[in-house]
Amino acid sequence: MGAQDSREISDQGKGPGHVAIIMDGNGRWAQARGKPRLFGHHAGAKRVREIVEACPDLGVKYLTIFAFSTENWKRTQAEVSGLMLLFRRYIQKEARDLFERGVRVRFIGDRIKLDSKLVDLMDELELMTSENDRVHLTIALNYGGRDEVARAARRLAHDVALGHILPQEVNEETLPKYLDTYVLPDPDLVIRTSGEARISNFLLWQSAYAEYEFIDTLWPDFSSEIFAGIINNFGKRTRRFGAVAI
Repeated sequence: MGAQDSREISDQGKGPGHVAIIMDGNGRWAQARGKPRLFGHHAGAKRVREIVEACPDLGVKYLTIFAFSTENWKRTQAEVSGLMLLFRRYIQKEARDLFERGVRVRFIGDRIKLDSKLVDLMDELELMTSENDRVHLTIALNYGGRDEVARAARRLAHDVALGHILPQEVNEETLPKYLDTYVLPDPDLVIRTSGEARISNFLLWQSAYAEYEFIDTLWPDFSSEIFAGIINNFGKRTRRFGAVAI
């Protein structure tokens, strides 16, 4: 029996405290309008603000968004460079508003390949918002679930080699302490926009017991009203965590 199986079955009507979103469809949205793909990414960035602002009223304390994956480096150099510039501008433009709205921002993913100026801005935003607690916004940037688990396993193996932890103490309670998300609760709900029904290497460990919602809406069209509808529908689900409803 898995460790999660001993959890109590969640009551219906309870909303998700942590929502993770795979923001997909920016490029297709732009191409459908005869625009370059970066036009869609800019539209998608604006949508993030609306969804973050909607979280408190919907009871969503934690929001994690997939901004750039470890696989996205395979895109054209022009698109990658444009995205990196967009990330820098987004932080510079939104930092003050995020702070004033009580949003705490964290970034997960491997920062080694990222531009040093971008990393500096990420560090500054994390520090600026470190005392906020109204909404916890986590941005996955140069992130991949397999890469995260591999990095965690390396750190864990290092501690085992140093004798800080015994091999027999390594279990499914130990490894999460080495993940990028170690300070966050696991997501209750994972949403993917654009009609694709796959998780694309996102939060592989953390979302083992999450509910999933795959919708056709492209990310730039994903409104707070659509978000609210999904959150409300979530309350109709019964989460068993491997147990049996009585």
